[in-house]
Order: sequence, then structure tokens, then C-alpha cells
Amino acid sequence: MTLKQEIKKALRATFPVFSGYIVLGFGFGIVLHSKGFGILWALCMSLFIYAGSMQYVAIDLLSGGASVITMALTTVLVNARHLFYGISMIDKYKSAGKFKPYLIFALTDETYSLVCTEEEENSHRYHFLVSLFNHIYWVGGTVLGAAVGSAFDFAPKGIDFALTALFVTVFVEQWLSSKDHAAAIIGALCSVICLIIFGADSFLIPAMLTITLSLTVLRVIRRKGGKKNA
Repeated sequence: MTLKQEIKKALRATFPVFSGYIVLGFGFGIVLHSKGFGILWALCMSLFIYAGSMQYVAIDLLSGGASVITMALTTVLVNARHLFYGISMIDKYKSAGKFKPYLIFALTDETYSLVCTEEEENSHRYHFLVSLFNHIYWVGGTVLGAAVGSAFDFAPKGIDFALTALFVTVFVEQWLSSKDHAAAIIGALCSVICLIIFGADSFLIPAMLTITLSLTVLRVIRRKGGKKNA
């Protein structure tokens, strides 16, 4: 497949991501500007952090004066799922050569969903193009949002709910598509309990730690149960 053909194919494959990233990125840019951070912040965060959920969380961490340790722990916990993404892509990307560093960096939820289920004949160059286009969409959306926020002074009330709405949608979709709801129930219960105990400003890290520990225990119990049944 020629480069031109791969570009066309990657553009077609990533169009749905474009629709989502522009909207979510736009919201991020507006909220970021409302907290006193300009277009350069939006550009740099999207270029080098490139993590939608963490970037939204980072706004409150930065504006609230959170410590470096809190930021580091929050980043690891919020993006912990990418460890599993990376493990599952080891064989696919092991011979990617010069494309490998960027492919590792740009493996977002949406990019992962596109490259992990595709045809085997697609090249690493195609994987690179998919990752690059998605990155461009996100950067473009966030910068556009920050620019609009700086040009039109209005209160972005409710815009920051876009990411929450996305997570609710993902939660519902996963619930409907899976017969095993144990992980979803554990996550919801741990979050609510930690919210009650620690309050809205401090519950995130305890909730993520509790969820991780609970799911680990559940996995161990199920493995032991499976061995006994065998």
C-alpha cells in the first residue's frame, strides 16, 4: 500500500475520533482558559501530556496548587489502564523501528481501539498515521477552545461536565456489552464511599487506590476458585 493510500485509509478510520476529540478538546481549552491559563498552555499540555482525562483533572490540580507528589500519583492512577494497553501491544509494535517511540507515546484509548482490532497487513507506518492524526485532532480542538475562550469572555459553566458525560457513556456502554458487572459495581461503590469519607476535593486518589486493591483481590479470589473447580 502506498503512502497516499495509507493516509486516506487512516483519515477514514480516524474520522469518528476527530468528531469526539474536537468537541472534548474544545471544552478542555475553554475550561483551561477560564482558570487563567492561555493558549500556549493548551498547546503544550496537549502536545506533551496528551491524555484527555488527565488534562481535565490537571486543570483543578494546577489551579488548586496541588503538590508535585499529588500530581504524580494522580497521573499514574488515572492513566494506569495504559499499562495494560501497552502490554497487549508488545508483539504488534516490537518491530516498529523508528515509529516505536511515538506509537508508545500516542497510544490513547481511541487509538488503541483502532489499531488493536485491525487487519494484520496494516503497516507500522499506517499505525503511525492513525496515532498522528488523532493527536492532531486533540491538539487542534484544545487550542481552538482556548482561542475561543480568550476571544469571547463567557463563563464556561457546564462545559467541564463533557468529560464526566463521556465517562458515564463509556460506563453504560461497558455495562450493556458485558455480562460481568463486578468491576463496574466495585468501582462505583469504592468511589461513593471515598467521596463520603474524604470529600469531593480529596477522594480521587483514595478511590483509585481502593478500586485497584479491590479488583486485585477479586482477581486472586477468582483464580483460586478456578483452580479448585479444575
